Amino acid sequence: MNAPDAVPAPDIERPFAEPWQASAFALALHLNERGLFTWPQWAEVLSDELAKAGEAGDGDGYYLCWLAALERLVVARGAADNGTIAAITESWKRAAVATPHGKPILIENDPARH
Repeated sequence: MNAPDAVPAPDIERPFAEPWQASAFALALHLNERGLFTWPQWAEVLSDELAKAGEAGDGDGYYLCWLAALERLVVARGAADNGTIAAITESWKRAAVATPHGKPILIENDPARH
């Protein structure tokens, strides 16, 4: 049962509006398979992130909660720290700015990596 202010679940016919959403989904599956967290642990953290988000203005909101849940679990389980996650995030942002329009964004395009 969804509360009126809950972040909407993705469309069943097209669950991923963007490739990054599919990547976040796949990463959650992979980290569970590797034993980083159990599904009950995942459900608890994702539920908490969805509750914190409340009403999201667009379809990205649901998967942004997935990313937040993944980050929390990765840090809580000691697989990475907040500084590492922040550094990688900034590297991707620089790569996006440096990538010509229409080309795939690759972290190797981050000018600071050269």
